[in-house]
Amino acid sequence: MTRERREKPSRKTSAAATAGDKPAIIHGAVPPRDVLLEFIADNPDRASKREIAKAFGLKGETRVELKDVLRALEDEGLLKKSRKSLARPGALPPVTVLDLTTRDKDGELIGRPAEWPEDMGTAPAVLIRQSSDGRGKGKSPAAGLNDRVLAKIFANKDRTGPAYTARVIKIIDRRKGASLGVVRMSEREIRLMPIERRGEEMVIETEGLGEAKDGDLVEVEVARTGRFGLPRARVLSVVGSVASEKAISMIAIYAHGIPHIFPQAVLDAAEAARPAPMTKREDWRDVPLLTIDPADAKDHDDAVYAELDTNPDNPGGVIVTVAIADVSWYVRTGSPLDREALKRGNSVYFPDRVVPMLPERISNDLCSLREGEDRPAIAVRMVFSHEGRKASHTFHRIMMKSAAKLSYQQAQAAIDGKPDDKSGPLLEPILKPLWHAYAIMKRGRERRQPLELDMPERKLILKPDGTVDRVHIPERLDAHKLIEEMMIQANVSAAETLEKKRQPLVYRIHDAPALSKQETLREFLATIGFSMAKGGQLRANSFNGILARAVDTPHQTMVNEMVLRSQSQAIYSPENIGHFGLNLMKYAHFTSPIRRYADLIVHRALVGSLGLGEGGITPEEEAGLDDIAAEISTFERRAMAAERDTVNRLIAHHLSERVGEEFEGRISGVTKAGLFVALPTYGADGFVPISTLGNDYFIYDEAHQALTGEKTGLGYQLGDSVQVKLAEAIPLAGALRFEMLSEGRKMPTPTRSFHKSGRRDGGQRRPMAGTRPRRGR
Repeated sequence: MTRERREKPSRKTSAAATAGDKPAIIHGAVPPRDVLLEFIADNPDRASKREIAKAFGLKGETRVELKDVLRALEDEGLLKKSRKSLARPGALPPVTVLDLTTRDKDGELIGRPAEWPEDMGTAPAVLIRQSSDGRGKGKSPAAGLNDRVLAKIFANKDRTGPAYTARVIKIIDRRKGASLGVVRMSEREIRLMPIERRGEEMVIETEGLGEAKDGDLVEVEVARTGRFGLPRARVLSVVGSVASEKAISMIAIYAHGIPHIFPQAVLDAAEAARPAPMTKREDWRDVPLLTIDPADAKDHDDAVYAELDTNPDNPGGVIVTVAIADVSWYVRTGSPLDREALKRGNSVYFPDRVVPMLPERISNDLCSLREGEDRPAIAVRMVFSHEGRKASHTFHRIMMKSAAKLSYQQAQAAIDGKPDDKSGPLLEPILKPLWHAYAIMKRGRERRQPLELDMPERKLILKPDGTVDRVHIPERLDAHKLIEEMMIQANVSAAETLEKKRQPLVYRIHDAPALSKQETLREFLATIGFSMAKGGQLRANSFNGILARAVDTPHQTMVNEMVLRSQSQAIYSPENIGHFGLNLMKYAHFTSPIRRYADLIVHRALVGSLGLGEGGITPEEEAGLDDIAAEISTFERRAMAAERDTVNRLIAHHLSERVGEEFEGRISGVTKAGLFVALPTYGADGFVPISTLGNDYFIYDEAHQALTGEKTGLGYQLGDSVQVKLAEAIPLAGALRFEMLSEGRKMPTPTRSFHKSGRRDGGQRRPMAGTRPRRGR
């Protein structure tokens, strides 16, 4: 009997065990590394340490052993940590936004992730299962070609076809089969030149040209296709000339699938909205709240006020009030306005236009905290001690009247002793108390020590015709920092209140850097004589010491960039792991509901949990927070990519007439394929293919972030100042290609992490754009 039990497979054998020549899996023992990796790949929805331990029956000491094995796999780069789960590098998350782009030979839909990092190669294909496959409840929505969907991802365990299958959870956007391109006319024919690298040329027949002219950016649909020759297209609309900024930003809008035209039902709903009543609101119209925004801001969703705390138990303390536009009153769950806002996820900002999340009637009128006009708001009143510690806070649904609208520059000039006619009367009663409160709040910030990266942002200044005039680096003022810190503390207060009420919400989370990225950074820092401790609980201030040491050295910019690259991306999630960069345990976005859907969710949660009246979160919305968080995180990345692509195209267009000129640059990225070179004057990156560097084999040294000639020992390293010549500029692709003019310098001996990369007579010249996304808080 005993022998039989040993020979028979246990009924509790892990789901990871399979038949064949694989080793048997012993229930209760840590499985081999390859089995763990396979289980995580096949079960992305069960890839937390707890679920893995449960699947293999691990308890007590074996759980500790499992933790050590998983940490080793992370260190080797075979696993990455995402929120509370583990995944193979490059693996899709359990819930992903997909674009359904094609069909396979059996007619089944194939999708790819809506957003996918360029440095990770081709996005994986996903086979769409239209009906229930036993993993979900009921039948999936009927999606079609060119739709954008939210899907539940599963590993394809039979190992045939695409690596993943998916079940559609919901259809986000039904996209028309339209394409964008540029009209090019010749004596023989009219063609459409695609604006995407993988796009297909088409022939436009004369009768299908409409009012389009040579050089126009147009939207077309395929009129017919044949067995031979190019598809025939018909022009649907003329966007404009490719020489205009409007067309360049429209390229990004179409390329990334950003909804930019409000349906009539949404516009009708916005026009039908009426000013909010005083029902269940506190009357705060006599509180001198004011807005401080960029000079060109059209919507104002936050206002601030500060005063001394007269409570004798809080000597030297202050009370800071932050009031935020009450968008939840106007945008109710499930309404046309709400559905369209969720489809967009956030407003998208281009150099000369904004694609708003909400129609102008809502964003620029009813919900904009206009000077001298009654507006509904949700306010948080925060009490800080003299040492900058938050003692308490309360939320209120109010009616307010902004005392003034100031720009950052106006407010700062008044504090600096140069008030104007508008800011002068506000200096003593409002502005000085705000700056005093900020000085106190700074003490708390300095004690908290969030990550302090020095990465100045660049702003494009356009000419009247929409082309680039110059690149401007705005000065970072105390007025900016004041508003930022007050918004951060309001966001913290929102998360704390909702957590105390046990109310589900969407957090803004930021995970600690992955161990593999920490090691890459550590190796790089060692090459410039900087050290970074191993082990222990890494905190944001661990990086601040490194950044401080680099100040006023030749390595300052390079170190800031490498620390930034080591960071994880902030996302939205109903599960809280804290915000590493801000060094906060509870953080949610509350302060921008006009332009971010996540903030609207938090507003509704506050209204509902605090009993503040109509417009609270619904049970159905609470149940869908996982899906909503996945969607809006994807839409945020989509917006960042579109904004970045537009800037790339504008700069490439700006420099297209300067091909052959020489520029001072700095190496901003090193890859096996070549070098990215940034032009600080223009805020743009271009690419130097490795095939053009010289007659030598080059070694890619990841630790030193360098390319080194195998024969000469000369090379180039991240941060090096170099002279380059602009060899090619392709505005439609936002691409710049440079030729290196500077000689390489003597490089350190490459470390163990290196790759042979290429030589002059091998490899292909390809123009590439190199700017990288910035991470938002």
